[in-house]
Amino acid sequence: MKLLYAEDEKDMSEAVVDILNYHNYTVDAVYDGEDALSFAKMEHYDGIILDIMMPKLSGLEVLKRLRESGDSTPVLLLTAKSDTSDIIEGLDLGADGYLVKPFNMGELLARVRAMLRRREDFIPDIFSVGNVSLNMQTCEISANGVSLTLPKLEYKMMELLMLNKGAYLSTEDLLTKVWGYDTDAEIGIVWVYISYLRKRLASLGADVEIKAKRNIGYKLEAVK
Repeated sequence: MKLLYAEDEKDMSEAVVDILNYHNYTVDAVYDGEDALSFAKMEHYDGIILDIMMPKLSGLEVLKRLRESGDSTPVLLLTAKSDTSDIIEGLDLGADGYLVKPFNMGELLARVRAMLRRREDFIPDIFSVGNVSLNMQTCEISANGVSLTLPKLEYKMMELLMLNKGAYLSTEDLLTKVWGYDTDAEIGIVWVYISYLRKRLASLGADVEIKAKRNIGYKLEAVK
C-alpha cells in the first residue's frame, strides 16, 4: 500500500513514517502543502494523510483542490486543535476521516486501515501474478501450495514489483520506495535484494520471474 504523508514537523514525520514502514506501508513524505498537491497529482496513492496546518498551502486547501480536480483518493486529516469548524470543513470538502494531535500511533494505524477500506478501487489482501500470491497482511508469498514469509524489505520490493507487473521500475525508484528518500544504503543493495527474491521465486517453482534491462530497471513478468 502506498501512502502520501504531508506534515511540516519533521520529527513527527520521521516517527510516523517509521511506524508506517514497519507495518509494510510505502510512504512518500512531504513537508508543505504545495509539495503535497504536486506529489498527489503526479503519483498514484492508495491514501493520503494531510496535516491541516502546513506552510504554503493548508491541508484543507490541498484537499479542496484535489476534490475539485476529480481525485477521489481517500484522505485522512490531522489537526493539532479540536476546532470543530476545521473538522466540519474538512469532512464537507470530502475528507474520509480526521485525527486530532497528539495521537496514539495505534489509533493512527487504525484510522489508516479504515481509510483504505473505503477506497473505491479495492485492492484485495491477497494479490496474485501468475501462480504467485502475496498476502499483504501476513507478508507471505505462495506458489504451488508452498508458502514462506518474506522479511520486511523483501516484502516491500516484491509488493512493488507485483503491483507494477510488466512495467520496469528503475533501480533508483526501488531504492527510494523500499529504503526511503533519506536512506544511506548504496544503490547496489537493490541488486542484492533482487537476487534474494529471484531465489525465493525459484524455490517456489514460480511461473514468473524478475527481468532486468541495463539502464532501465527491473520488472516482474510471466515466464514464457
